[in-house]
Amino acid sequence: MAKNKPDLTTLKAETRLVVAAREYAEHGMVNPAVYHASTVLYPTVKSLRDESQAYSYGREGTPTSRAFETAIATLEGGHDAAVSPSGAAAISTTLLAFLKTGDHLLMVDTTYHRTRKFCDGLLKGLGIETTYYDPLAGSDIAAHIRPNTRVVFCESPGSQTMEVQDIPAIADAAHKKGCLVFIDNTWSAGFYFNAFAHGCDVSIQAATKYIVGHSDTMLGVTTCSKEAWPQFKEAYLLMGQFAGPDDMYLALRGLRTLDVRLERHHRNAMKLAEWLRGRSEVETVLYPALSNDPGHRIWKRDFTGACGLFSVVLKPTSRESVAAMLNGLNLFGMGFSWGGFESLVVPFKPHRTATSWTAMGPALRFHIGLENPDDLIDDLKQGFERLKKTS
Repeated sequence: MAKNKPDLTTLKAETRLVVAAREYAEHGMVNPAVYHASTVLYPTVKSLRDESQAYSYGREGTPTSRAFETAIATLEGGHDAAVSPSGAAAISTTLLAFLKTGDHLLMVDTTYHRTRKFCDGLLKGLGIETTYYDPLAGSDIAAHIRPNTRVVFCESPGSQTMEVQDIPAIADAAHKKGCLVFIDNTWSAGFYFNAFAHGCDVSIQAATKYIVGHSDTMLGVTTCSKEAWPQFKEAYLLMGQFAGPDDMYLALRGLRTLDVRLERHHRNAMKLAEWLRGRSEVETVLYPALSNDPGHRIWKRDFTGACGLFSVVLKPTSRESVAAMLNGLNLFGMGFSWGGFESLVVPFKPHRTATSWTAMGPALRFHIGLENPDDLIDDLKQGFERLKKTS
């Protein structure tokens, strides 16, 4: 680390990614050490009783975890952050930290399907009611807030279908009614959308995706405002959440290159999205960075960039034709994740309860990786030829 610790508030976002939390490195090393720890020794009985030293037990923090969590809080612009073993674990832990029996949760209808399952399963069993709302509600969210509503949960853009929410309007209406606002901020990686500047109290990410960036580590992070942090941290510790030090180290390493990777993902995705928009087999491309996308105006107002994830609705065709297209692809893998260096595609059908999915043709979710986009286009051209031959 540099001899003098820089004032992060004076630095641009790209620089903060590089220098944040490097004070946890020692002995002249650039990166902090990987601490495999359970027992932490105390020098005296008094220090053990008082728990007055910086680290008390492996699960409650090490220099490795504090380096990663501090860097994430810096990235997101929040007060502090805590790491969980997956994005789903971060979501469930955060909801359980703030909700109790008899409470009401407002969940965006376009949420990640595992979040929906958690709400309809475990939360329902605990006596916590969930109501799903239209992602485009904006300030009209106030009409759905009840006296026992505690949390309004957002995900923008929406999972699979990419609706962009008016977060400032939702936050303003929710706060006036005494509700907290959470967001699944994975799509922006916390870098292209500042959740706290736009009114959120808690930002959650599946660090598995762009933070790690290499499709080899499961991790989740929850970042809180100063006001929300004490309640979350107490519940987080009581539930015994933590993650392995090697995973946290890999995530911190990925964080350092987040800016340059996202820039390439964005550039490649724009080229592929524009090309796909011109294909006769395509009904529409769902990508907020496109000028004709319904969410483009709010995306341009609130976001500073876009990632590599978007969706495509094809014109009506058979399942067999879609399978022929996808099965023969060489550069696009089929797998249920995204955010890594490689391109992916999966067919999907959204599950909605507060809104309707009316598209007639099949839908595909693409993640555009770091390959040369011309090679990806050539791969898809051949895929479309297979689709047409079997239609």
